[in-house]
Amino acid sequence: MAQVFRLVRERTERGETTIEVVYGITSLGRVVGDAARLLRLSREHWGIENGLHYPRDETFREDRCRVRRGNAPRVLASVRNVALHLLRTTDHPSLPAATREMVARPELAVGMLKTVPSTSE
Repeated sequence: MAQVFRLVRERTERGETTIEVVYGITSLGRVVGDAARLLRLSREHWGIENGLHYPRDETFREDRCRVRRGNAPRVLASVRNVALHLLRTTDHPSLPAATREMVARPELAVGMLKTVPSTSE
């Protein structure tokens, strides 16, 4: 542990402002890990969390998956990533809306798979 930092987050949602104070520990010293870099690293972390992990868990309930053996968890995570990518290419306003549409009309999902270019050609 090289330093401890404090991050104050202010968020306004539906007209209500909340302030959250969080603390972190880093192995980066003050020379390499100045305030601007620590803030950037924190934002990058949450960008990944909000952009990938949260949608996989909320849309596909990944954290509730009971598959634990062999390569199956990694394979399922890869399949979920592909599915999220495909769902994001649709014109739906959200991932849940796109998922509901694909569940209700599976021929659309199959059609999406048919339009993906093959890498074996």
